Amino acid sequence: MNNSTISKLLATDSSLAALALRIPAGIIFAAHGAQKLFGTFGGYGLEGTGQWMASIGLEPGYLMALAAGSAEFFGGIALLLGLLVRPAAAVLAITMLVAILAVHVGNGLFMANNGYEFGLALLTVSVALAIQGGGALSIDRKLTNAGA
Repeated sequence: MNNSTISKLLATDSSLAALALRIPAGIIFAAHGAQKLFGTFGGYGLEGTGQWMASIGLEPGYLMALAAGSAEFFGGIALLLGLLVRPAAAVLAITMLVAILAVHVGNGLFMANNGYEFGLALLTVSVALAIQGGGALSIDRKLTNAGA
């Protein structure tokens, strides 16, 4: 990868708007990923999450749990730090799209019925961050300004 590509990947503005999205979304994603990977916060860990994913047709379940959990946990950490926000947010957006389509869409919109409203909100935040980047107070911003 040349410097121009890396600069475009990390590019962001000095707005605080992305920070307001990154912090809560990063906490939520990291916590949900920790549930899937480590069984923390009342989660079932890789084995339990993998068995559940296999039961709804996401095969191989263990690998799907590892992929989803890793995307959420490490993507959430990336959002919190403001490091590689665009690629992390893009991966998180894909993860949310899969969750919505594979698990929630048949239940309607509302969370009370296990619907897709929460996943849609996280998808929207992820897409916004993939477009905008990390904004002010992000490591991405520091890295792009270091070369300027």
